Amino acid sequence: MPSESTPLTAVITGGEGDLAHAISAELRQAGFEVLAPGRNALDVTSADSVRAFFAGVKKLDLLVNNAGVCQDVSVAKMSETEFDHVVDVNLKGAFLVSQATVKLMSKQRHGHIVNIGSYSALSGPAGQANYAAAKAGLIGFTQSIAKEYGARNIRANCVLPGFLETKMTRPLLEDAAWRESLMSQHTLGRLNTAQDVARFIAFLHSLDNVSGQVFQLDSRVRRWT
Repeated sequence: MPSESTPLTAVITGGEGDLAHAISAELRQAGFEVLAPGRNALDVTSADSVRAFFAGVKKLDLLVNNAGVCQDVSVAKMSETEFDHVVDVNLKGAFLVSQATVKLMSKQRHGHIVNIGSYSALSGPAGQANYAAAKAGLIGFTQSIAKEYGARNIRANCVLPGFLETKMTRPLLEDAAWRESLMSQHTLGRLNTAQDVARFIAFLHSLDNVSGQVFQLDSRVRRWT
């Protein structure tokens, strides 16, 4: 375990997005040293880029696999490139980064991996076959890591933030009918902010005995199976 005098270190992939900025700010406020590389510094789809980046990381307490991309299109019209790209970023990218991370964390005998999932993994929306498949795979991937590395004091959890208002999604929310439809799916009729999700991740990291879990953070209620 890290000593109380040693600052905690976190890496957040996809560091240029709104959620990454919020997580970075929350973790820094909690005393973390944070590395939040964008794609130019860490391309999660490139094994060479991942190796080069983590060669310079000597200590790591928390990894947040946040890099993600959507390319929504119906299955009949979806190209192989569109399918592969979404899976490569959202799922294979998490694999490559986590693979580098668990080697370091195994030596330390502690660490925590938080994978940013999506409600799409549970609901399989029309037009998101590539994204839903990748995020569903990420849940299984999270649970496998938790089982494989629990004996080495490495935790893995998956957080489903819910629909967030960000630069990428703001145009969708400006469509009144679309926004009304989205809100009707939430029993509370409102959405999380990126800051809400960041606070949850910081809190989750403090729970030393929690691993292999999936946390849905919004108020959409689904059938229990």
